[in-house]
Amino acid sequence: MSDAAGGLTAGTEDKPITRGQISAAVMGNALEFYDFTTYALFAVQIGHVFFPTNDPFQNLMLSLMTFAVGFVARPIGAIVLGAYGDRVGRRPAMLVSFVLMGLGVLGLVLTPGYATIGVAAPVLLVVFRLIQGFALGGEVGPTTAFLIEAAPLNKRAQIGAWQSASQAVASLFGATIGLIMTLSMSPEALESWGWRLAFGLGAIVLPFGLWMRRRLPETLHRREVPSDVHPTARGPFSHFRPLALGLAMIMSFTTSTYVLLYMTTYASQTLHMSPTDSFGASVANGVGGIVFALLGGFLADRYGRKPVMITARVLLLLATFPAFLLIVRNHDAVTLIAATGLLSALSSTSVGVALVALTESLRKDVRSSGLAIVYAIGVTVFGGLAQPFITLILKTSGNPMAPAWYMMAAAAVGIVAMSLLKETKPEPITDARALIETA
Repeated sequence: MSDAAGGLTAGTEDKPITRGQISAAVMGNALEFYDFTTYALFAVQIGHVFFPTNDPFQNLMLSLMTFAVGFVARPIGAIVLGAYGDRVGRRPAMLVSFVLMGLGVLGLVLTPGYATIGVAAPVLLVVFRLIQGFALGGEVGPTTAFLIEAAPLNKRAQIGAWQSASQAVASLFGATIGLIMTLSMSPEALESWGWRLAFGLGAIVLPFGLWMRRRLPETLHRREVPSDVHPTARGPFSHFRPLALGLAMIMSFTTSTYVLLYMTTYASQTLHMSPTDSFGASVANGVGGIVFALLGGFLADRYGRKPVMITARVLLLLATFPAFLLIVRNHDAVTLIAATGLLSALSSTSVGVALVALTESLRKDVRSSGLAIVYAIGVTVFGGLAQPFITLILKTSGNPMAPAWYMMAAAAVGIVAMSLLKETKPEPITDARALIETA
């Protein structure tokens, strides 16, 4: 096929994407969620180290608000690094993001506590969280664009779903580390140095990840086969509809994601369950996320993006209230693990597919920046504030069912947005005349 006809995809003219390249691309996103999971799991200990007050609720809230501060810089990083990915290339943007991310993680590990350097400790904590936020704001756009552009047309959703599955892998790893440390260390050791060790284990992958990313091929200049759903409109407002719908979709799935990440804190602080039982929720969340994110991608390549993500989100809406009701009534580990695993499975089935559908809705020259900006705004507003908001409404209302209503409202918004988005499953144009006109 000639260049005038649009060239070939990465899966035909170029070598197909390898497992190593997938791992290198999603490693930054995995490190992001390992960091988030670890922070959420050790939020109480971090609060004691950096914000020593006599009120446990204030300790937890200050720690969670510092966690949320990292989201403030996300839109800025999305604008800068997302545009860099569209102008210079996906690989350079991913490299810059990964280096800054590593700086933020190492800074968090090495910053002394309040008892050692006083007020400088929480200040440095906030600074390193801002660096992480900037880096991660520009991570999702270039990475997801790379996965979509490097994948064969008939496996885009399967490969793109690794963006979501990698988050679950990191979440599971972080939860497992947290569970092992809780069982083997005293509370004093956890607060003194145990949480730092957990973060440090994530930092080990930094040199390896940087080396792997430097070896990735560049996909920005690869030509794509035209399809009857490929966006062709140009102009400053040509992508307003998919971006607006994408923001609503991201709001929906990022809310469910961060509520499920909060389940360990919820079980220990609200339901007063043991640390061992509480960590079981995070393990169930990670396992469900890995399996069902990839299953969702496989089904989306076979049946289409919309049927898979809408069905899964409707089932999530229906299952959320009874799942939380059982957790609150039973107060046991089996119910907590089973209910969290079910909600994670339903949520994850649609998350990876939704990211793929949104990426496919955007033209190539704005794909990295468009996705990065919308994702950063959605995650900043609805993800960064999710855990402090839930903690606050649980405190003020005294109703342990509050997280369920929050998840249900977000799921309903996501269902509407997904219904209005155009189906993006690629169907290559085979008619020669139509192919020439499209080119």
